[in-house]
Amino acid sequence: MSYNDRPRRESNQMVFGIRAVMEAIRSGKEIESLYIQRGLGGPLFLELKELLAEYRIEGQHVPVEKLNRVTPKNHQGIIAIISPITYQRIEDIIPMVFEKGEVPLVLILDGITDVRNIGAIARTAECAGVHAIVVPAKGSAQINGDAIKTSAGALYNIPVCRENSLLQTAKFLQSSGLQLVCCTEKTNDFIYKPDYTAPTAIIMGSEDEGIGNELIRISDHLAKIPMFGEIESLNVSVSTGIILYEAIRQRGN
Repeated sequence: MSYNDRPRRESNQMVFGIRAVMEAIRSGKEIESLYIQRGLGGPLFLELKELLAEYRIEGQHVPVEKLNRVTPKNHQGIIAIISPITYQRIEDIIPMVFEKGEVPLVLILDGITDVRNIGAIARTAECAGVHAIVVPAKGSAQINGDAIKTSAGALYNIPVCRENSLLQTAKFLQSSGLQLVCCTEKTNDFIYKPDYTAPTAIIMGSEDEGIGNELIRISDHLAKIPMFGEIESLNVSVSTGIILYEAIRQRGN
């Protein structure tokens, strides 16, 4: 089944109750968020914990009051939010890109928490021919109905990879022959200097925090967008579009 053939859901779906959540996991549903009541125990919950460990799903332990606000029904201390998209593995995508004779262009989003920015970035990335978008499992906006709508459906058409460690993912991309280009103000070099005709992963950070220092340290190039106005900052989705289309210009696509 290709990415575009996968079932589509227009918004996140909520599943609650221990057995219902376990069944959702076993059936291959993508868990966007998992809320677990603090202090929850019992044999059935232990079975769920084993399943979460097996599928490498992490939950957020919250007070029962938060769960009750999400749903007044009998949630049994467990609520899962099912993602409207199916996440893919970057380890599977990069070899396929090379096998097709294409030059990989990957986008890594570090700590972007606004769903509308995620959607707008995905729309631009899909139009620019980006092969995959990588987001962190924690500290990133949910891929929900609002993100899908803002992306004009692009999030259905471009692979999204949710990774536990962006640092390890970035190192994997480097070992696979991709250069890392950090879009950051912490440099004197402009975005026009790197050679984007080479296999490339472009890293974008949030407008307030920027890109994590660990990613900056291992990057092959630091590049900034020229600024001449008083504000000296751009929306991250706009910045992403600027650097992506510099890459496209160089590649002659």
